[in-house]
Amino acid sequence: MAGGAGRKSRAEDTKVLARNRKARHDYEIDETLEAGLALVGSEVKSIRDGKVTLIDAYASVERGEAWLHQLDIGVYAFAHARNHDPRRRRKLLLHRREIDRLVAKVREKGYTLIPLSLYEKRGRVKVELALVHGKQQFDRREDVKKREAQREMDRAMSRRRR
Repeated sequence: MAGGAGRKSRAEDTKVLARNRKARHDYEIDETLEAGLALVGSEVKSIRDGKVTLIDAYASVERGEAWLHQLDIGVYAFAHARNHDPRRRRKLLLHRREIDRLVAKVREKGYTLIPLSLYEKRGRVKVELALVHGKQQFDRREDVKKREAQREMDRAMSRRRR
């Protein structure tokens, strides 16, 4: 089976479970990377049910380990006594080299690590982390101007085709 004839395509492998839409508005994204999450069973079931919020979540490195803070995963109704704490910190599964590189960038340039999305990949829940720095007010205004200009061009082109 050379060439991966029996495998699914990459788009079929992943299913986005949650997005942090506000992140792209509030921050300038410099780099993204994929990390695994150490979760308990009731958390995975809640995430698949869509009971997760990425707003206010951020990642940090403490004592050589990466952690995801303020990720709100709602309780799973059918877990009974073995339910989880919705706002507990969760360990990020990254290679040592990746952690060391992130620590250097966060210390050196004042970056922040935030999650952009949660998705399922081959049955495992993954998080897309972004190395970001905050946008200034004038940067946001410029983005709005660019979007409006692009919309105007698209409208003009669609009128022209008619």
